[in-house]
Amino acid sequence: MHIHILGICGTFMGGVAALAREAGHRVTGCDANVYPPMSDQLTALGIELIEGYSADQLNLNPDCFVIGNVITRGNPLIEAILNAGAEYVSGPQWLASNVLHGRWVLAVAGTHGKTTTTSMLAWILEHAGRAPGFLIGGVAQDFGVSARSGNLKEPMSPFVIEADEYDTAFFDKRSKFVHYRPRTLVLNNLEYDHADIFPDVASIRRQFHHVVRTVPSSGRIVSNGRDAELAETLAMGCWSERELFGVEQGWHFVDHARVDFGGQRFGDLALAMPGEHNRLNALAAIAAANHVGVSPTEAIQALATFQGVKRRIELRGEVAGVKVYDDFAHHPTAFAATVSAMRKAAAPGERVLAVFEPRSNTMKLGAMRSRLAESFEGADRVFSYSGGVDWDVAAAMQSLGDRAVNANDIGALANALVANARRGDHILIMSNGAFGGIHQRVLEQLRRAHSHQG
Repeated sequence: MHIHILGICGTFMGGVAALAREAGHRVTGCDANVYPPMSDQLTALGIELIEGYSADQLNLNPDCFVIGNVITRGNPLIEAILNAGAEYVSGPQWLASNVLHGRWVLAVAGTHGKTTTTSMLAWILEHAGRAPGFLIGGVAQDFGVSARSGNLKEPMSPFVIEADEYDTAFFDKRSKFVHYRPRTLVLNNLEYDHADIFPDVASIRRQFHHVVRTVPSSGRIVSNGRDAELAETLAMGCWSERELFGVEQGWHFVDHARVDFGGQRFGDLALAMPGEHNRLNALAAIAAANHVGVSPTEAIQALATFQGVKRRIELRGEVAGVKVYDDFAHHPTAFAATVSAMRKAAAPGERVLAVFEPRSNTMKLGAMRSRLAESFEGADRVFSYSGGVDWDVAAAMQSLGDRAVNANDIGALANALVANARRGDHILIMSNGAFGGIHQRVLEQLRRAHSHQG
């Protein structure tokens, strides 16, 4: 089969492309921004990439066009496809029909922690010799790729998928995860996000309940017992086995490290990734792996070697005792959790300098600005970038007083960071985009400043 993917350079659609190629399909694709690293990964797989959405791509005559959710009506190629009556399908639907069908699908959903928990779960299954397939919205350090097919010959072989609540396509406004039909469903947490497509948290809750409805009665839902929104979601109806984590009546920690479930105590969790949120992610992964037959003891052993995920408190470099980290956080709850994790990992007397870009659609719309300042209470200094938004970021941070610095130019922001930095500092840079390469800018300026001092 020849498929042509519109929006191929997105993390999800790029993963679909990789899985299709691995399955032996001919894959081509197009995007408005064909650039590394995704373009390099796809080219290495033998996938032909086209810049832009010209209508003449209809002449490729594929068996099916696979449409990413970035594509809107008015796009010249989609208009040509519709006018020609050509075959088309969404990315999640193609995945469900061609990759997930007949597999034991373990889906990880939630506003936060999806990528990390999915990566942990895939690594536990890999460590246990289960050779899982997976599709992750990031690059797990242990695998070096974001997607692979896994064992296609074994019936009901495991496939671990990051189950995103974002919409499916311009013609299908259900959340992506509705298509996956999981046998094991992890519900990490639920709060308001994606303000560009959801008017309120109730509309997101409804989508979460749609995926709950697809889990078979012999399946299992592993849910965060601390989350009131998830409790309300499951109260709308639940027809499957259910286990909680993060609370005493479910999977929890005894003496801070020992994993306990139902009074049975397993090993102590040793996790390289800092933060309470990552410990909860680990509990969810252990519980989900247990459902597919991997013992908690094996899972704990696997997580002791888990290397983490790129862009999750990832150390990008150190100069003269100043460490620069990259993190994907882009929501006040994630900002607070990441700052807290960094604070606990820092030694006494070391400072945490938080840097953030309000880049997500929710942040750009200003939907969470009233919560911004409080989410950075744990940081010694906070540096914000206000370029690209039409609301007053500095005003939102005003309650932090002189601890807050704002700039609408990335160069000026980098200069302010370097001027403030001192030995022992942890510079924590948070964005769901490239942030203008500020990580490298700061490291290079620190090197120059240090060489001049030397």
